[in-house]
Formats: sequence, structure tokens, C-alpha cells
Amino acid sequence: MGYESPVAGNGAASSPGSPAVAEVDVAIIGAGISGIGMAAHMQMRCPDRSYAVLERRPRIGGTWDLFRYPGVRSDSDMHTLGFVFEPWKHEKSIADGPSILDYLNRIADERGIRRHIRFGRKVLTADWDSATARWTLVSETDDGARDVLVARFLYLGSGYYDYDQPYEAAIPGKEDFAGKLVHPQFWPADLDYAGKNVVVIGSGATAITVVPAMAREAAHVTMLQRTPTWCGIRPAKDGIANFLRRILPERTAYAITRWKNVRVQNIVFKRAREKPEQVKAFLTDKIKAALGDKFDAKAFTPPYDPWDQRLCLVPDGDLFDAIRAGKASVVTDHIDRIDATGIRLQSGEHIAADVIVTATGLKMNMAGNITVRVDGAEVDWSQHYYYKGCMFSNVPNLAAVFGYLNASWTLRADIDSEYVCKLLDTMKRRGADVATPVLAADHGMTDDNVYDFSSGYIQRARHLLPKSATDMRWRLNQDYVRDRAWMASDPIEDGVLHLTKATAQAAPALLEAAE
Repeated sequence: MGYESPVAGNGAASSPGSPAVAEVDVAIIGAGISGIGMAAHMQMRCPDRSYAVLERRPRIGGTWDLFRYPGVRSDSDMHTLGFVFEPWKHEKSIADGPSILDYLNRIADERGIRRHIRFGRKVLTADWDSATARWTLVSETDDGARDVLVARFLYLGSGYYDYDQPYEAAIPGKEDFAGKLVHPQFWPADLDYAGKNVVVIGSGATAITVVPAMAREAAHVTMLQRTPTWCGIRPAKDGIANFLRRILPERTAYAITRWKNVRVQNIVFKRAREKPEQVKAFLTDKIKAALGDKFDAKAFTPPYDPWDQRLCLVPDGDLFDAIRAGKASVVTDHIDRIDATGIRLQSGEHIAADVIVTATGLKMNMAGNITVRVDGAEVDWSQHYYYKGCMFSNVPNLAAVFGYLNASWTLRADIDSEYVCKLLDTMKRRGADVATPVLAADHGMTDDNVYDFSSGYIQRARHLLPKSATDMRWRLNQDYVRDRAWMASDPIEDGVLHLTKATAQAAPALLEAAE
């Protein structure tokens, strides 16, 4: 950046009489898709810069390590959920959780990223000091010990789910249930549901994944939904991708497939917004064909248009196969209360259950629940605007990944990583220590709601999320094809991003923050 790092890798910078404090050019929070992606981009594009990855869990994977429920899988194809720089080599395009973890671990090992990861570090606070142009991060280990890391730039790859608290719907009578009540986010490894009656409460991606997976061993699985969800049937294997892999070099085949899938997804999303009735008819016809005489319009006709909420993927129609086989069913009703033996509905029906799975949603947060302060003032994210989809108005040297709501998470993670690496190189070339997207209080911009999805997890978190405007520079845009072209062509020095030098010589970390 403005000067060479005093250390390489995980070294330390200190002054006489002060304890050694680790210092790096870039601190990356999270060793999931976003964090591993940024680390790989750093090594490819900024090999002369040091970095460290702080991961609260003992393993790589983030969300894919957290979720262990039956059937856990990607809800989009791995040619777009995979990284732009690393081909997906498995035959299945819709991949299970273990395969995704293998992919991430292989990248970390083959590229030497693992040695930069500090596992078991839950970051509590991140404090920016404008005088020295440094972030001071305080993390805590499982045994309560505190660590300090100083960084010139902070990259938040911690996702937007609260790892500690899922969303728990207020359902009366939970305490009365005599069976096992579980939430998918904290799935018990020893849960035995073989030959038992299971009720899965919910109709989102998790429920649609869990139901057919549990139906293989359970006596019967009932998906109990208040509101149906639009579902799209798609083959788990991408025939075109596998054909191209046989006749072309791996990377060429991957690039073509990725381009194809991005374009198809983009077309489907835009068609759903422009001609919703046409898309409704298409999706409904596919479900009717899959279910035959088991089709129930009430169960599969949502009261909203496709892509008003995220379209749920049903690979190979597995959910509908389970319904046709009599192993699963869908009930659309409201819960009156849970009792000792199951769930009583407002219609008066009672569903017997040995196991109840509350797939009622996830809870969102910002910055991984890290307290972020700039010169002592805590950042209220809801009062800041996104800048180029990854930085924030008037917050220096910080970027965060918030994946697409209508496409694969990694598409955004890739372009964010590329942008930050370009920014780091520009700062170094200009001799700058600080990069701040500056926005005046009287900016006069028109706000634009990019969170126009009716999904419960989005609506519940609206008060926490940063703002967006109609100006492309100040928004979390939801069009990857446009974003990629624009981010590649728009200059780093665009008249909005201010590049400046630190006002004081860099000093050791504020050690009192760790006390």
C-alpha cells in the first residue's frame, strides 16, 4: 500500500518496550466462500501483500461447515457458486455440502492458504484509527483468551447469517412436545429419525432440501407450510457441462458453462419480473408433470410472483418423487399450537410427529456481529450507503461481501475480491494509506430499495442493512452481468473514492482494547 509491510505473513510489528502485535496488510474475516476467495485473489493479484484469515470455527467452510442437516446442498449450480478461477470438477452441478467443503479445502491446500488461517478466533471488535490508518482487531478464543491483530485493510467475508442465533418462529406449545424438536442450523449428529413420523415446518430452501432427504429413512415426512414457495425443477447433473468437459480443456469447459448458466439465470429472473404469469404457468406445468395425480394447487401456488422471493431449486425433482412415493406430503395451514404428540392446526387437523424440524428461517446480521468503530464512533450500517457493492460511504479501508439475492453468492464475492485487489494496487502506486468513499450529508441522491424481496429473513433485517441509491456507485446492484462489466471498466479513482495518506506514523495496536 503506501509503504511496505514490516512483516511477511503473520509477523509482528512493535516498538521498543511494547508487546509484539501481529500486523498484516489485509485482515480477512471468515474462511468460507468469501474469505477463501479473497485469500486466493490476494495471492494471485497482490502477492507482495501480507494477509491473515480469522475464522471462528475450527475448520474451513463457513456456512457449509455450520449446516449439517440431511441432504444439505447448494441452492444454485456449482459452475456459478464455484470461483471464477477454480473449475468445478464434479459430475453433479447441484452439489452436496461435503463436496463443497472438499472444493474449498482443496483450494486452501493447493494454494497455500491454510497457513494464513487462524482458526478458533471470534472477532469481537474492529477499531479504525485515522491517524495511523490501521484497523485493530480484537478476537477471542474458545478458552476466553484475547488476541490482537493490526491491519491496514479489513475485508469482511463473514456472510450475513447469525451463526449463534437462528430465527425461531413464535409457535405456542414447543415446551409441551414429547418428541425431538430441532432447528436445521443446530442439527444433532445423533438424531435418529428412521421409521419415525417427521414434520418439517417451513417451505423455503432448507425445508425443500430436508424433506426428501429425511423421507428416505423416516416413516413419513410432512412439510407443513403457511405459504407455498415457487419451485423450479432442474437436473442435478449439467449435461452440457459434462459434455464440454469431455471435449475441451477443463478451464475452457468451465468458463463456457459458467457463462451459459449466468446468462440463463439472468434471463429467467428478468422474464419473471417482466412476464410473471408466463413464468408461473411454466413452473406450474413442470410441477404438475412431476406430481401427476398428487398435484395440489393449494400446496404449490404461492400468492406472490416468481422471484418476489428466491426461487427454490428441486434437483431431479426429488421432493416430488418423495410425494409421489407416499413418503412425503405437503400440508398448507396455520399452526394453532404444538402439543405432546404433534401439531394441531387452525383447521382442526392434528399431525402426529415424533420429530419436529423448525425450518422457519435464518437470522441476518451485518459484519458478523463484530462491533466496528471508526475513530471511536460505532458504525451504524443502516446509516451508510453501499459503494460499488462492497464498500460503504465514509468508512475507510473496509469492504464486505453481501451476495446476490437472485444469483449465486460467489458471483459477487469474485468481483468484490477483484475490485479490492485493484484498489490495493492503486493505493500502493499512489502512495496512499487510506481509501474512503466520501459522501456528503446533503448528497441529494434518491434512495432505491434493492431488497425488494418479500422473503421473511430479508424483511426482518431491513432495519440493519445499509442503504442503496439509484446511482450505480452507491448501490448493492442485483444484476451480475451488468455489475461485472461496470466494475471492470469503472476507474478506481472515480472522483468519489478519496485516496489519502495517514496523518501520523504507524504505531503498535491499542493494546488496552484487548484487556
